[in-house]
Amino acid sequence: MLKPYPNTFSFAPGIAAKVGVSIEQLCAHAGVPVSNAWHTDEFFRIWLAAEAQISDRAAGLRFGAEGLARGYGVAAIVALHAPDLGQALVALSRYKRLTCPELVEVEVAHGEAAVRYRWLQATGPVPRLLVDTTMASLRELVRRGTAGQIAPIRLELARPVMDGEMLHQHFGCPIVFEAAHDQMVFAQAALATPFVTADGGAFAHVLQGLESRLDSGEGYAALLGQIRVAIARQLSEGRPSTVAAIARRLGLSSRTLQRRLRDSATSFQQQLDAVRRITACRLLANTPFDPIAVALLLGYTEPNSFARVFRHWEHTTPQRWREQHAAQRLAPPAPSGQHHE
Repeated sequence: MLKPYPNTFSFAPGIAAKVGVSIEQLCAHAGVPVSNAWHTDEFFRIWLAAEAQISDRAAGLRFGAEGLARGYGVAAIVALHAPDLGQALVALSRYKRLTCPELVEVEVAHGEAAVRYRWLQATGPVPRLLVDTTMASLRELVRRGTAGQIAPIRLELARPVMDGEMLHQHFGCPIVFEAAHDQMVFAQAALATPFVTADGGAFAHVLQGLESRLDSGEGYAALLGQIRVAIARQLSEGRPSTVAAIARRLGLSSRTLQRRLRDSATSFQQQLDAVRRITACRLLANTPFDPIAVALLLGYTEPNSFARVFRHWEHTTPQRWREQHAAQRLAPPAPSGQHHE
């Protein structure tokens, strides 16, 4: 029987202390309950609260560079013992989903290998501090594994131009701002670079244990992450999101896709609805598009159909949801001693 997919994130140990406040105080500033696991939007709010407490713009770069040495993240530690960079990225992508709804996507094309982090349930932009930490952690993994032989050929960031010189100094490569995605790009040939930290015996032993966890149904299913990304791309291109269309994107037959979805105890319609819901909230929260435009972007031919299903999802209309979300973002942070239930 399949185990529930992890739909929550935990906050890296030690970061709250580095900010100079307790995790309880950070949660209070973020307006989220004190816990050891948060849904994506709550997790982002904690990082935004941490960002607001730190004046040092390089803090995220330090957090990421130090995290590997402190043993944060099972997937990254396993990747460090892989035979080469290519297999390290495969391990990072495959085992990251055991702990949270985040997809590490490695796309090889035109002589380049792009490593992209997709937050599968995010309705808003990824906090700057979190992006810096994530990318610095990846940079440190590659630096340590290859003994400094490999560096990225560029770093692409979705944010507007800011901190360009600082980022260039840290990552040692050109920085591209206002990109479509946050991603680190390497030369494709770099994937074959051996890791000096490789430990074949330990790597094989740990992989056996992690594979058994995946085989038992633990973790966020890779197929579901790939399907959601494919649906999102299909919607962004204005193309119909049908079973046949998504199956073609994934190189599968419609029948095979349907069977694998049944094996994962879900359906294509459930995955389509999930992507539409997340995308609708993201568009309403972060763009000026009116609800009719959002409906069309999500593939609804009738705006009333979108309004009806949105009310089912969020128990309010798209316009009221937008107004409520805007009011929450403009609200001042709660006093650090106040806890939110």
